[in-house]
Amino acid sequence: MSTAAHTVSVRHNFETAHRLPHLSGKCENLHGHSWVVEVTVAAPHLSAGTVVEFGSFKKALRGWIDTFLDHGTMLGATDPLAPVLSGQGSKLYRFGAADPTEQEQHAADLGWPSVEAVAQLLGRVAAEALATLPRAAGAYVSHVAVSETAVNRASWSAT
Repeated sequence: MSTAAHTVSVRHNFETAHRLPHLSGKCENLHGHSWVVEVTVAAPHLSAGTVVEFGSFKKALRGWIDTFLDHGTMLGATDPLAPVLSGQGSKLYRFGAADPTEQEQHAADLGWPSVEAVAQLLGRVAAEALATLPRAAGAYVSHVAVSETAVNRASWSAT
């Protein structure tokens, strides 16, 4: 990646439950968060005065999040709750699935929905969305920050 001279960032919030039963502590329990994601796109030069048009990028990113994560549950594929929730018709996004759906491919190598893994997942989703849009030459998703609470945040950066 080249050093970027221009960046734009978009934010979105969503409500999603998760649990991390492989860790000790209160995150072993199923619980929900008001997540906030901020995605930054960088480019060395502008095209038609922009890095990427905000409206179309926000629509693509927000559409994916709202369809697959918002008001649903994120679980590891081996979590015993996954088949129970799925069997009840609940919205479920599985991390680390051996048989991932097309959308779960983004998290097939991410075992559990930690805030760090969610940041990486959303970086992949944002990069896929960006690739479908008119954008400046060399534009790429450079940074993703995800807050699961007002005091807990993780980020992912392109290397």
